[in-house]
Amino acid sequence: MDLGLKEKVALVAAASRGLGRAVAEELAAEGAGLVLCARDPATLAETAAAIADSTGAHVLAVPADVTDVNQVARVVQSGNERFGRIDILVTNAGGPPAGRFDQLTREQWEQASRLTLFSAIELARQVLPGMKERRWGRILNITSIAVKQPVDNLMLSNSLRAGLTGFARTLANEVAADGVTVNNILPGYTRTERLEELAEMMADKLGISAAEFRGKWEQEIPMGRLGEPREFAALAAFLVSERASYITGTSIQVDGGWIRSLV
Repeated sequence: MDLGLKEKVALVAAASRGLGRAVAEELAAEGAGLVLCARDPATLAETAAAIADSTGAHVLAVPADVTDVNQVARVVQSGNERFGRIDILVTNAGGPPAGRFDQLTREQWEQASRLTLFSAIELARQVLPGMKERRWGRILNITSIAVKQPVDNLMLSNSLRAGLTGFARTLANEVAADGVTVNNILPGYTRTERLEELAEMMADKLGISAAEFRGKWEQEIPMGRLGEPREFAALAAFLVSERASYITGTSIQVDGGWIRSLV
């Protein structure tokens, strides 16, 4: 299937590793040019070089912290200067800390809000004028299965990703007539560095090994295994493609059946 992504330009946030990198790799394989951002300059440069070498894609790496509005503006400006436009935005950020409500400070709530909610809002604010002017655009937010079924001990993620979902659903209605779609993609338990870190932290609290704790997750998943980043990225590439032109305002999980609700 030709997704119609050749010569499109995609900005992917938190793209140096994990799901962000997997999505960037998939879009590059489909022929898109890339603007990648992440906080660690060395890891980001390594990722950009690897994607360019393996796919032949044009890749611009811009180190940035998406919690800083000035750095977000610099990423978008750099992409526009290099490619002339940004057609696709994939918002993404590392997950906020785990913890119950009584364990979290005001400062942690404020930092998590900037990371999980306001970074996506600011990225959308920066790219939307150009998308609306060209009457074509795709915004895809990487959120979490937690917006459909809250995950124990993830108070910050459960709360703020739900807020992002409300923002995206409302924005989808506002920009649909401009040829811009806005969707959310919800990763389940997927084999990433972030998941490994979370497994180790939770296992340590329970006094078991990380492998044993991952086994508990696998038992909850009807497919009986963790997802792979490429499986997630395949749907992401479709949702930002030309072929998905009539899909907007949706939140679709990639979770091996973990969410048990009907819709």
